[in-house]
Parts: sequence; structure tokens; C-alpha cells
Amino acid sequence: MISIGAHFLLLFDVFSVVLGLLAAISLRLVHRDAIVYYLNGPHIVARFVLVIIVFGVALYYSDLYHLPNFNKRLETFMGLLQALGAACLVLAIIYYFSDGISLGRGIAVMSGPTIFVLMLGSRVALSKANLFLYGPERVLVVGTGATGISAVREILARPELNLKVEGFLDESGENIGKSLVNPGIIGAVQEVDSITLGRRIDHIIISLKERRGKMPVAQLLQLKFTGVGVEDAHSFIERVTGRIHLHQLSPSWLILSDGFRKSEFLYAMKHALDLIVALVALVLSLPLMLLTAAAVWLESGGPVLFRQERTGLRGRTFNILKFRSMYQNAEEAGPVWAAHDDDRITRVGRIIRKFRLDELPQIFNVLRGEMSLVGPRPERPHFYKLLARDIPYFPLRYSVRPGITGWAQVKYQYGATLEESKTKLEYDFFYIKHMSLVLDLAILFETAKVMIHGTVSISSAGDHGEPRREKKTTLAGVLLISIWVAGYAVVLVAFQFAKVLDRILTRGSVNSYVSNR
Repeated sequence: MISIGAHFLLLFDVFSVVLGLLAAISLRLVHRDAIVYYLNGPHIVARFVLVIIVFGVALYYSDLYHLPNFNKRLETFMGLLQALGAACLVLAIIYYFSDGISLGRGIAVMSGPTIFVLMLGSRVALSKANLFLYGPERVLVVGTGATGISAVREILARPELNLKVEGFLDESGENIGKSLVNPGIIGAVQEVDSITLGRRIDHIIISLKERRGKMPVAQLLQLKFTGVGVEDAHSFIERVTGRIHLHQLSPSWLILSDGFRKSEFLYAMKHALDLIVALVALVLSLPLMLLTAAAVWLESGGPVLFRQERTGLRGRTFNILKFRSMYQNAEEAGPVWAAHDDDRITRVGRIIRKFRLDELPQIFNVLRGEMSLVGPRPERPHFYKLLARDIPYFPLRYSVRPGITGWAQVKYQYGATLEESKTKLEYDFFYIKHMSLVLDLAILFETAKVMIHGTVSISSAGDHGEPRREKKTTLAGVLLISIWVAGYAVVLVAFQFAKVLDRILTRGSVNSYVSNR
């Protein structure tokens, strides 16, 4: 099976940028000798690479590599326009401060529309062709367990996977024809080899209610060696959704599963990354933190910061720092889970919670070593006891440091119920199993996207499905970015003014300074 993946789209986009730049250079310079001279000039590779990186980042933050949006023509068109505008603005700023790597005004102006047309054309062509050169991959579910049914629901909710479920095989063979999801039961487990060959099955998902004495080991082994993919339902859901399905999950699966092992070197590198990024983030987020603090104080007075006890690494407690998003004395009656439309949340609180701005003071928790930038969110001790009692394996999420953001935060919504907390734990387990610096960086990029767009998570596959992200680039998001840019523009202007003033004073007089210019 060949299907459109994010990496494939990225490859096409790199090709579109390079081709667009070459087309703009040819149209602008016209003559062959001038084109050759330009392409052999200094920093030509750096110029191309810079444009590719800036466009790639702009496309990523416009959700153009989010595959469920691939066939939505209007979203693709508007996303490309947004990415083009952002990329051109960033490149203009870079060229202003570093003219040596500039493409030249004429080429830069012509390359933008050319790249836009090529990217739009490639996406339309890929969408029409669908690029499914060998048709969908046929899937057979061996067993009628609840995890297998959940796996099929995930497949049906994700047409971009290009998978076609042929049906289920029943353990007893007595319910043939019964509909479970869509389709239903088409045979017995013991017929797995004949049905696989007859229907040309590419992939088998194992979901037996009871494996002891029911697993057709010899037949599955033979099929495996002929090239048919065989996978446990839990492993399939993990691979497709980015979470470890807890329903009917045995401890042996967790014990024997790859992953979860972490070296001291990884922990040291992760902690070093936490400190470096936290210090940079503290400087970059200072204007937003000052703005947020002022907004909280103006609406409901002090205190601006909110301290709350949370459960951290290995069950140890610490005080977390947040910008206050609720009215004062909101929990006089005791701890209560925050609901989606909680009337205790202030108007400013709703905004800063949506864009995750209330979490910014936790940078200080990271610098103190109590938290990591990325990890499972720390729960309050009261809720920790409740969840540990009702959700299996819940205490295991505290085998790593809690984080400001995490895999569950960028993939799911706020957990306001026991069932939602269970789903978030499934995402947390996936993170703990696959924890790496690369995954941490990916989560940080996704978190920045949430802060920019105010991303809303909505389930796309029932109550247990992966959230479908609805991107809403709101006016508030634009204002936040504008205030941040304006704040740093003022700082840069003040810095430049200070440099000029220092040079004037050093030279002794304004006249000597002007003459030397």
C-alpha cells in the first residue's frame, strides 16, 4: 500500500519551493548567463535552505501536514495563503537584518506566488489521484473482543489510513452474519487461513476474548511467514492513535512491550534541554506574562499568581505556579474538577486557559527541578487518590517528572471526568513508553501551535477516539502574537537607540559622530 503521508507532502513541498525559486530566478533574470552567474553566487545554498525551512515551519503551523484536513479544499487554500503570508513576513524580517542571504527583491516578490501555485497544484493533484496505487489495505480482525471493535472504529474514523476492514472472525463460529460495527462477523477463528487467502487479506488484528486454547497459532505463523501482517489490537491502536488502550490491557502486555526503558543519559539530556528551553522561554514569554498578569489583576484584583499542591515524580508533592484563572475563594467547598463551562472561571481565565497562558509561571517550577517542560500533567493529591482507586495503572504515570505540557495536552482536551482522565492516561502511557528528546521537541512545537490557534479538541471516533482538531485562528490569537511582536520591536528599537547614544557619547559630540558616518 502507498498512501499520502506527512513526510510525502513535505517532500513535495520542498520540491515546490526549489522549483518555485528556480522559476522566479529564470523569470526575473531571463538571460542564461545571468541565471548561471546568480546560481553560482555566494550563499546560494544557504538562501534556498532558509526559504525551505521558513516555508516548512509556516506550513506546519498552518496545519497543512494534518492529514485529516488534506481533502478539505477551502482549508487547504486558506492555510496556504496564511502560510505564504507568514513565511514572506518572516523572510522579510530576516533579509532586513541580514542582506547577504537575501534573494533580491524582484526574485523574492516573484517566488511567493509561484511557490503558492505549485503547492496548491500539487495538493489538488494528489487529492484527485489519491495516490493509492495498489488500492486500500485489507484488514481482518481475529476475535470479537472489545479492543478489536475499538480498533475498527478508529479505522472507520480515519479514511486517510487507507484501510478496509473485511470483517471479524468469531471465536465459536456461531454468530456469522452478526453486525458488530461495520462489517460484521464473516467466519470462525479456525478459518483464518482460508478467509485470508480467499479475500487477499494484507493485515490481521488479533482481538480474542480468551486466547488460551483459542489462538490459531500454527495458521497465524504460516500466514506471517507468507507476508501477511499480524498485530495485537492494543499495538494497532497504539500505532494509529498515539495512545495505549487500557481496556482489557493485561500487565503482561506492559511488561513484555518494547519501550518504557530510560537511560540515565536520556534523563540528563532531557533535564539539560528543560533548563535551556525554560530560560529562553522565560525571556521570550516575558511580554505575554506581564500582559496576562495585568489582565488578571484588572479584572478580579490580586493575587495574580495561584499556588496549588500537586503530585509529582514518584508521588512527591510540590506547589505549582499558575496565573489565577478562577474567582478568588472558588473552592471554599472543597476540590472540584473544572468543567468545560465552569462558572468559577473568569472571562480572562477562559482566554488564558484556552491559549495555555495560565501555565507560563510553571517555567519557574521547571527551573527548580520540580517539573519538566514535557510530561504528564501533575494532579492534585485529592484527585490523585480518586483516580488511582478507579483507574488501573494510574500511579505509573508518575514514574517521570510531570510537565507544563505533554502528549495528552496536545492530543486531547482538559480532563473533567473520570472517563476523560482515563483517556488522558492512555496518551500519557504512550509518551512514557516512547519518551525521547525528539518527541519532546515535537510536543513543544504542537504546544506552540495550540497557543497560536487556540486549538479545540473534539472526539472523532466516539468517546474513546483520538480528538479531531478544529483549528480556529481567532482574533485573540492574532492579538497575542501582535502584542508579543510589538513588545519585542520596542525592545529592539530601544536597544538600537542605546547603541547609537553610546556611540555618540563615546565620540564626544554629535558632529564627530555624523562626520564619521
